[in-house]
Amino acid sequence: MPASKAPGGGNEATGLTGPATIHTVRTVAFDALTEQEVDTWHLLRAANPLLDSPYFHPGFAAAVHAGGREVRVTVGRDREGGIRAFLPHHRERSLIRPAGWPAADFQGPVMAPGSCLPPLSLLSDGVRALEFDHLIEGYADFEPWVESRRPSPFLDVSGGLEGYLGRASRSGKDNMGQARRRAAKAERDHGAVRFAADTVDQELLDRVVELKRAQYAATGARDYFAEPDRRDLMARLLRTRDSSFGGVLSTLHAGPHLLAAHFGIRSGNVLHWWFPVYDPAFGNLAPGWMLLRELVVASPALGITRIDLGRGDDEYKRRAKTGETLVCQGIVTRSSARQAVRRVRDSAVRAAKSSALGPGLRKIVRGFRR
Repeated sequence: MPASKAPGGGNEATGLTGPATIHTVRTVAFDALTEQEVDTWHLLRAANPLLDSPYFHPGFAAAVHAGGREVRVTVGRDREGGIRAFLPHHRERSLIRPAGWPAADFQGPVMAPGSCLPPLSLLSDGVRALEFDHLIEGYADFEPWVESRRPSPFLDVSGGLEGYLGRASRSGKDNMGQARRRAAKAERDHGAVRFAADTVDQELLDRVVELKRAQYAATGARDYFAEPDRRDLMARLLRTRDSSFGGVLSTLHAGPHLLAAHFGIRSGNVLHWWFPVYDPAFGNLAPGWMLLRELVVASPALGITRIDLGRGDDEYKRRAKTGETLVCQGIVTRSSARQAVRRVRDSAVRAAKSSALGPGLRKIVRGFRR
């Protein structure tokens, strides 16, 4: 990810924020971590500007764990016993995946830049594979297991709307201009337009989930919120008001109507654009762009300098982005057979997507992925 802040908060006096090789690992439940270990997690993260996404904050793993999906944490230590790395994850039989899967848009161990964590050292105690789909670049040790890379766009919003427009593409500028005009039209047709950048309202969050589930049903996508613990996670994050981490619910109304809303997570000056929705009844107004424009305008007051849009090739992401980073997909395993099966599967998925029959093959592709 792009470095949007200088490394800070690390305590060089501890000697734990520089490069190191992990010598031993142990895995415990998140709530079994000691206070010292959580403090060290914060120090290591603050010392590495690549880890400024809220997904790397221990508050994210804590919220997922408290919601009922056990998060286990592998703690890596150097030869002298110093804590050097943390990897929060879920375990399903012999497979482990990053904490928050399948909605963790940035993944990877929390450790100082240049540190060495041999991935095969994570395959112990019956674990046969570590699967990842949003691993950030910068982990040289994982390179042999990377199978593909995909772009993850972002908006540099330092300087607010004026700063953004100075960096945006022609398409991004045009869409922001159209959003301003459509907001004026919405006000004429439906009532005063009201934007709330960060509101704590459970009923509105429930409406976001309702609209998102309807969107999944309409497009045939897998319903992320079908499992109750994920709805509980959203509510828990909404109530998290820590100064360094928490959920952010933004809404856009015209008169009594909710046009669009977004629920994301924020850490420091980074906001992660996670679950955007709009009411299809107002789709002709492109309310998603209206909401995004309001967030860009509000970013200086919120202390936000970057909005991560997450992996994906959606048209609005391509138009709105000012830059992008790459996230990696792959699996750490000693099984060549497992790797071969994944290569065949991924090849079939890519072929289906590029085929003229692609839209009709979506259900088959989803079933093959499962």
